[in-house]
Amino acid sequence: MARYIDKLDDAAALLTSAKRICVVGCSGSGKSTLSQILCERLGLDYISMDRDVFWLPGWKLRPRPEALERMQQFVAGERWIIDGNSPGSLPARLARSDMVIWMRPPRRVSIYGVLSRWLKNRGKVRPEMAPGCPEKIDWPFLQYVWNFEAKEVPQFQAQFDNARADLPIVVLRSHRQTNEFLTAFGASERR
Repeated sequence: MARYIDKLDDAAALLTSAKRICVVGCSGSGKSTLSQILCERLGLDYISMDRDVFWLPGWKLRPRPEALERMQQFVAGERWIIDGNSPGSLPARLARSDMVIWMRPPRRVSIYGVLSRWLKNRGKVRPEMAPGCPEKIDWPFLQYVWNFEAKEVPQFQAQFDNARADLPIVVLRSHRQTNEFLTAFGASERR
């Protein structure tokens, strides 16, 4: 079972030496924002599973064998943050990760996140999305976000329970906690 890090100062200190970080959590939880901030600060490659693995232009899913091959290529890299979910590819990511950041805010925060993101980017392609995939929102996607904790989290929990014992996982349950984590990381960088 992986090792959960409760103290944000301890997690931030571990972050300073991490070269491969897996960021997971519900859509709208802040995964991409946090991942991009950390990539810039740590000088790591940013890999968006939506943009780089799953989606082709026009919201067409990449064929699964090709997506898995791409994921294996990214995971084999030496310095990265991989932002995204897909419990099926999580074992490969966990095996190479130095750290996991699990974004787990309340459901209302993620719903607000996807709605505000949609309003801000309506009709545009976000940098973390594949070309030709403009921001959209539909009922099945809102249901996915609404049911994420009940349907997806148990799969993540099972994967983390089976991960190697030395894999540190930090769980961030609010934007405030995420900001405190980034502040603690800034202090760790200056030491």
